[in-house]
Amino acid sequence: MYFPDHRLQVSNAPRSYLFSRARAYATASEETSGTITQSPEQRNASAPSATPSEAEPVEPRMPRSVQAAYLKPLKRKPIHGVPSCDLQLRSFSVRNLELMTDFAMRAAYYLDLPASGPVPLPRKEERWTVIRSNFAHKKSQENFNRITLRRLIQIQDGHPEVVQTWLAYIRKHAYHGVGMKANVWDYEPLGVGKNMDEKAADLEQQLEKKLALFGSNTESKHSALQIIRNLKHVQPGMPLSETREQSRS
Repeated sequence: MYFPDHRLQVSNAPRSYLFSRARAYATASEETSGTITQSPEQRNASAPSATPSEAEPVEPRMPRSVQAAYLKPLKRKPIHGVPSCDLQLRSFSVRNLELMTDFAMRAAYYLDLPASGPVPLPRKEERWTVIRSNFAHKKSQENFNRITLRRLIQIQDGHPEVVQTWLAYIRKHAYHGVGMKANVWDYEPLGVGKNMDEKAADLEQQLEKKLALFGSNTESKHSALQIIRNLKHVQPGMPLSETREQSRS
């Protein structure tokens, strides 16, 4: 191997030795010429940084509440597995039914209600055969078909008040074309008859004031004719102050 300055001549030498000597010769030649090589790290540090406009735009991360709308609804795990409510949803459209079931499952999760489902129930098919027309086409018939799709959501270990809140929220924001039917279970302690009697007595006391307004009442001091005469009837020549006093009496 021959170098340009012909100061070193190596014929049989190890490769590492040749590389070390070549590196030393390169650095010596750069120092004499006045140029200094830079490492890749130094080059990157000295390179001008890209402006924010030239940098690649970073997509902002969506909020978790928005990102959760693209994922499956979360569910709470039941502890005892005691059913509290069965909600059955029915519709003729699959899209409307799936949208409402997804909304009900998400509402149950945020109300801390363990919900299972939605379970697809057997669909109901109905068919009718009627005549096409009553005059020219009365001998030809036409068939109509209607398919009802159903889903079932069960709430377990739910407090009765929370379940009623969940049902009221779903009823308020119900989607068009979707019918709902709920079966609610309420558990009472022993002595249900005594509790019902106490509640009935309280209801009677609350309704007494309203029921007293129906029918004739002998306790009224003024008759019907006297009340009619005092209301908005002004005789000619009578001052307005006297009319007001009569209506107040």
